Amino acid sequence: MKHLSLQQAIAEFVKDGQTLAMEGFTHLIPFAAAHEIIRQGRKDLTLMRMTPDIIYDQLIGMGCVSRMIFSWGGNPGVGSLHRLRDAVEKHWPRPIELDERSHAAMAAAYQAGASGLPFAMLAGFVGSDLPSVNPNIRHIECPFTGQRLAAVPALTPDVGIIHAHLADKAGNVLLRGITGVQKEAAMAAREVIVTVEDVVDELDAPQNSVILPSWVVSAVAKVPGGAHPSYVHGVYDRDNAFYQEWDAISRDRDAFRAWIQEYVLDTGDHAGYLARLGARS
Repeated sequence: MKHLSLQQAIAEFVKDGQTLAMEGFTHLIPFAAAHEIIRQGRKDLTLMRMTPDIIYDQLIGMGCVSRMIFSWGGNPGVGSLHRLRDAVEKHWPRPIELDERSHAAMAAAYQAGASGLPFAMLAGFVGSDLPSVNPNIRHIECPFTGQRLAAVPALTPDVGIIHAHLADKAGNVLLRGITGVQKEAAMAAREVIVTVEDVVDELDAPQNSVILPSWVVSAVAKVPGGAHPSYVHGVYDRDNAFYQEWDAISRDRDAFRAWIQEYVLDTGDHAGYLARLGARS
């Protein structure tokens, strides 16, 4: 485990053509890491995520992504992901391949990957059209009961990237609040980058928190505010206005490119991004 700057962590562990899981279920979404991937110009990535939202819309719009494995893509509480739609419908800025599953199938596939299993089973997709359009959703018969079960390939990302509350100097990581499938994605990944609000001497873990042990983690980067515009439970709130503003920004290619240039490419790092947003308000 290494303590690195975010720039160093992305440069060392994220390469063109890799498979990345950047998880966060409305909470603790690693936006700072995604922006750094854009700054470093990564290409041909396969992205995995349960409920991809603005973070993947931005990566797709900048041409970083060739394939996405996901369940439900949208701007939560607002509407569509317009950069995703443009890539699917009009192949701009490049075509993108989709592997759409369900929330349960994504969670089960991460769990299978974390357990070293080749595939996951679930009693799902009953009445769904997804198996007819996704060859990665198949069915098997239970050898004990004869029940017909769905099966999907395990998810084993090259790199898992999550945001968390705290890490200690040894690299143990603390998450509180809604954790989604962050821990499963991290356990399934070959390398794990964690951005955190702060690094402390010791973790004083409250009840019902999640601890990722240091042996799971490849690199920790201290990035205060690294989940904005999503939220960090007990630290800062979700920027709901930003999610609403994104709908108009992302509808237009030129407006999207201008926003990325001003707030991501020209800011240098996440502190610069937050400062630029603060200067706007």
